[in-house]
Amino acid sequence: MELSQSVTTIDELLGSLNLNAAQLSTSQQAIADFALRVPRPFISRMQANNPSDPLLLQVLPVKAELSSAAGYSDDPLDEVSHNPIAGIVHKYANRLLLVVSPACAINCRYCFRRHFPYQENRQNKEQWQNALDYIRSATEINEVIYSGGDPLAANDHFLAWLTEQIADIKHIKRLRIHTRLPVVIPSRIDQSFLSWATATRLKPIVVLHINHANEIDNEVIQSIKRLQACGIKVLNQSVLLRGINDSADCLAELSEKLFDCDVMPYYLHLFDPVAGASHFDIEERRAKKIYADLQAILPGFLVPKLVREIPNKPSKTTIAPE
Repeated sequence: MELSQSVTTIDELLGSLNLNAAQLSTSQQAIADFALRVPRPFISRMQANNPSDPLLLQVLPVKAELSSAAGYSDDPLDEVSHNPIAGIVHKYANRLLLVVSPACAINCRYCFRRHFPYQENRQNKEQWQNALDYIRSATEINEVIYSGGDPLAANDHFLAWLTEQIADIKHIKRLRIHTRLPVVIPSRIDQSFLSWATATRLKPIVVLHINHANEIDNEVIQSIKRLQACGIKVLNQSVLLRGINDSADCLAELSEKLFDCDVMPYYLHLFDPVAGASHFDIEERRAKKIYADLQAILPGFLVPKLVREIPNKPSKTTIAPE
């Protein structure tokens, strides 16, 4: 129900924050290319009367999205080359990703999969057997990652079935779920989800995507606690974004708030150069300086790894600060 009540127009989004389009460089054409979708629980954490709110800027369609920039592409990580069959992205040796759902609860404007060919990866249970056969045959794989879109946009009946099928494959040890839903619609972490996520021998891990400390309110904390109470490990990854979290103090506040929730900061990603989102990018030299400043503020265990994903590399590339 909360998903169906998401805000999908610029006027409604700005109106709920006492803002108007004249205060921001909004674009209806950008919505035509990549739809606007923002759940109301996420909007409730935005600051009214603040056109620079860091949560608003992650989801607001703006004219800058219409500008082309050299080096930015529809497929910045060359995932199409690693999409051997529908539903699978297999980039790394011992793990693969399942595009469980083409839908997201929230459309983040910087999303590196905003142009991903989801229609070509939609499939029913019978078609999913091909993906399961692929996993069975790839005995070097020991971890399956649910992704999308957002995997928790799929229904629990299907997710329970898929997880049971994967658990029957002996060489798979872990199930990793990359999701934004516990953050943008915390009520998604209900008993139905928890039941299937913990029902098999697979070790479940949930990787959240939180970029700013303001995204964490009491409802999010409670959703995290529900995961942890069932023995699910919770990590977080962020993207370094211009105008949103591009300061050491901002990132330190996020790490501290995550640790208060017993969530380990995992990765801090440099921006993936996806077409339509170049205005979020930060020069690598500046990113390294921010990271060095972050290391000076925080103890080592609270500092996420600064990484960049480079197409066709065997793993994410760690970026050393200057």
